[in-house]
Amino acid sequence: MSVTILAIESSCDETSAAIVIDGKVINNIVASQSVHKEYGGVVPELASRAHQQNIVPVVNKAMKDAGLVPSNLSAIAFTRGPGLLGALLVGTSFAKSMALALDIPLIEVNHMQAHVLAHFIDDPKPHFPFLCLTVSGGHTQIVLVKSPTNMEIVGQTKDDAVGEAFDKAAKMLGLTYPGGPLIDKYAQDGNPQRFEFPETVMPGLDYSFSGIKTAVLYFLKEELSKNPEFIKENLTDLSASIQYTLIKMLMTKLRKAARQFNIKEIAIAGGVSANSGLRNALKQHENKHGWNVYVPDFQYCTDNAGMIAIAGYYKFLEREFVGLDIGPMARMPI
Repeated sequence: MSVTILAIESSCDETSAAIVIDGKVINNIVASQSVHKEYGGVVPELASRAHQQNIVPVVNKAMKDAGLVPSNLSAIAFTRGPGLLGALLVGTSFAKSMALALDIPLIEVNHMQAHVLAHFIDDPKPHFPFLCLTVSGGHTQIVLVKSPTNMEIVGQTKDDAVGEAFDKAAKMLGLTYPGGPLIDKYAQDGNPQRFEFPETVMPGLDYSFSGIKTAVLYFLKEELSKNPEFIKENLTDLSASIQYTLIKMLMTKLRKAARQFNIKEIAIAGGVSANSGLRNALKQHENKHGWNVYVPDFQYCTDNAGMIAIAGYYKFLEREFVGLDIGPMARMPI
């Protein structure tokens, strides 16, 4: 009998549903929220309301496109956390209600574990054990992955995530939200060696990105006092230099982790993994250090239910189900 799972993702500002059948992700439907742009960041209350509006149409489309009716489902997987509590509550409540109505198992999924397991949606797939650099607006982690359900964080940021550093730097440059992709765009035409920003050195495999934000702030403040058009005249070089520094910090610790654990299977996941500069750096390291590098398809880098579906499938195989008393968790460790 085939295993057919409906997956729901609602951790931040993307309402998404996906279907996985016997380990194959059939579709990945995403409804994005544009309302947050004018505020320069995600507004939790607005995100929750948008999820309430989007979740039924998104689930209906995922089911219809897969040619399914509710009685075909074996289980429902959902993002329990981490994320915005109100946003998670929408997805959690919907998943619990549908599972109760259909009398089928309910599967909780850790959003960050799902980012890692996005690598198992398509080929090629990494071999165990492997290291995954998980980078997003809220997290920066180096994860030692021993199996689909056995992961260990061996390094992480002690303050800001790298995605936040990208977006805050972009805001200082006058770019619209989300600014990380815009920095990547302008950086492609800039000189990454033009401006030098300090790198915060942390012990072990941990990161810190708060220092570079402060450095960029004071640097721009000083230069603008001398030339009000400084940012406009140097936007590409500023973008390239900021991006170069952030990526260099990421790669320094990733190289150290690869040596420490003697692992050459290297993966990357999360929204920032769509950054072209980071992808190029990984490709260079693949050639130089003999790594086998894995990057998910772009649609599985940002928040999506496809990754929740594949994570739910592996948990289904282990019979890791939860009861209806389960609740969302804004903070949920791997």
